[in-house]
Amino acid sequence: MFEDRTLSCADCGSDFTFTVSEQEFYREKGFENDPKRCQDCRQARKRQRRGDRPMFEAVCAECGAETQVPFQPTGERPVYCSDCFRARRDRY
Repeated sequence: MFEDRTLSCADCGSDFTFTVSEQEFYREKGFENDPKRCQDCRQARKRQRRGDRPMFEAVCAECGAETQVPFQPTGERPVYCSDCFRARRDRY
């Protein structure tokens, strides 16, 4: 159904691959448009919006995905990716 596609970054102009798994993820989330930026430019935009706040690597306690959070996880409480956090918040 899907196959890897080569796209051009709107910011830096470099080519990047929109992989099958990324396309499946976009479909699952209901995204209709292809990404316009390469991974490096997407990360740079996120950092720019956040400011200079440090981010820490973590594993989501709900889905097991690797994620980044704006605090140092201590292991005392579960950490969630943004999607799982939003879903949990909407339930309560």
